[in-house]
Amino acid sequence: MSGTMATHRKTVGIIGVPFSDGQPKAGTEDGPKCLRDAGVVATLEKLGHTVEDHHDILVDKNLLGKSNCPKTKNNLSVSDVNQKLSKKVAETVAKKQTAVVIGGDHSLGIGSIQGHAKVEPHLVVIWIDAHADINTPNTSTTHNMHGMPLSFVVKELEKEIPGDVMPWCKPCISAKQIVYIGLRDVDPGERKIIEDRGIKSFSMQEVDELGIVETLRQALEHVDPKHKAPIHVSFDIDSVDPQYTPSTGTAVSGGLTLREMFYIAETISKTGRLSVLDVAEVNPRIAEQHAQKTVQNTMDVIASFFGRRREGNYIKQ
Repeated sequence: MSGTMATHRKTVGIIGVPFSDGQPKAGTEDGPKCLRDAGVVATLEKLGHTVEDHHDILVDKNLLGKSNCPKTKNNLSVSDVNQKLSKKVAETVAKKQTAVVIGGDHSLGIGSIQGHAKVEPHLVVIWIDAHADINTPNTSTTHNMHGMPLSFVVKELEKEIPGDVMPWCKPCISAKQIVYIGLRDVDPGERKIIEDRGIKSFSMQEVDELGIVETLRQALEHVDPKHKAPIHVSFDIDSVDPQYTPSTGTAVSGGLTLREMFYIAETISKTGRLSVLDVAEVNPRIAEQHAQKTVQNTMDVIASFFGRRREGNYIKQ
């Protein structure tokens, strides 16, 4: 793992996904506005980057709440939003911009990864989450699609996905291109998928045993031993312990500390290979009295992925 490269100036493309149909709790559609209002563009510009805001993916309100498959709730709206997101992420990455996808629920991982892989098929995915989000329609007990995004993009699971759920979306990455960090609430069906497909994962128990430095070293070495691949980080804020990010829909105690999350972000930043960053599940309508703290802590993590350092900020000229 390379940890010596300073962060280079980047052109960053912001893409908002004001969407909550991948899960049952209203509020994640407000996430992009909250992060913009908190100054995500200005924060990145102050770190030396050029920022282009591509605004929000257009959500077709006529499709909200609609499904043509009983095992995937609201799949018609989830499919439509993610098809649009896939196109926008591909365009952004093709322009040599680092895409920051701000949601919105974590079903956005479908379109974000699929669009990224159109341009960078050899990407690696670091999925930072309390949950594995790799249920298939048949293994899910809730049928909420924010718990399924990885199953739609992993080639080894193609036969497990009904073709009419999201016909435009073709699997684009292999299981060996994924590593999990922060898991602590994994369904039995997901655990079987992870074990059967050999997906590398670091639960919070393993993070505690190894420490965050060794966890991240092993994670990056596993998916990218040559230190060359574009990195796609999909960051669900519920990976962080709810004392820091309480305004989220499926909080689970015992998560990453802010210090651990800052270390992950700073280290990935130093590789110089961050290509897409997803930020999912900010929900200011949950624990409303703590929404500002949740948003600010999320902002601090985003900044750490783009050059903010606890020893002082710097950008390599």
